[in-house]
Amino acid sequence: MITRDAEAFLALARPCAADFGPATARAAFLVPPDGFAHAAESAQDNRYMSVPGDFDREGALRQHRRLQAALSEDMPVVCFPGHADTPDGVFPNNVFATAAERLIVGRMRHPVRQREAARADIRAFFAQVLGYRTVDLSTQEHACELTGALVIDRARGLGFCGLSDRCDEAGAALMHEAFGLRATWMFDLAEGEYHTNVLLAVLAGKAALFCPDGFAEPGIATQVLDALYAPHLIRLSADEQAAFAGNAIALSHHTAWMSRRASDALSAANRQALKAAGFTVRGVELDLIEAAGGSLRCCVAEIF
Repeated sequence: MITRDAEAFLALARPCAADFGPATARAAFLVPPDGFAHAAESAQDNRYMSVPGDFDREGALRQHRRLQAALSEDMPVVCFPGHADTPDGVFPNNVFATAAERLIVGRMRHPVRQREAARADIRAFFAQVLGYRTVDLSTQEHACELTGALVIDRARGLGFCGLSDRCDEAGAALMHEAFGLRATWMFDLAEGEYHTNVLLAVLAGKAALFCPDGFAEPGIATQVLDALYAPHLIRLSADEQAAFAGNAIALSHHTAWMSRRASDALSAANRQALKAAGFTVRGVELDLIEAAGGSLRCCVAEIF
């Protein structure tokens, strides 16, 4: 099922057991910010992006190397080379995603990002090394920016897809099919928001971080998420969300990864709530990378 109807979605989603697949990935891959620069096209609808003068490529590269080293404590992390002509290439999760034995390639809205989808080395790694088949959505006309627009509960096979210029209903349906999800709920993001994964993180199917202000109908979003993740639905303040606390990821059942800025912004109550859900918070310094309008979760492409 893929629907805008919250009640219909909950009727199917509530009884879903956590038996759809592994709750966390078995590995991850990154792409370093070798081409790191202000991308004017992406800035048109990414309010989180800083001005051109805030971009420090060498500093961003140093932070990215530390990110790979830190995440490697949880799982194997592959790092493909960055390209000088892809200023947003540090955020591969919008372009590439995986499900069981398949690589999914998304359709990016902006041409500056569409060239990332053509990378032969990443495609060949999955096809020739891992033996995955490729589901290529990059050449069709509907924007579908994968796990930027679509937040997935992998344990239960549920999708939460925020609609914007970065993902329309047809694109959402294509992703729903490509991931083979049991149920996907589509909803409108609040004006000015571009990706769901800066507003919502489902952590190993056990807990969720979310900022209701980023949803066009925050009351309905709260109702849906509370029904599925209470008592471990953790509401972020506007300040916490602005620091990218919603752009978090669990690569194991015990650690919630986010940027240092996000971790520092967490209230004591929300940090305790994560602890009660079984998670230790790990923060990695990424302020220079965050100038490009994304944070830690955006940097991580999961391999399932």
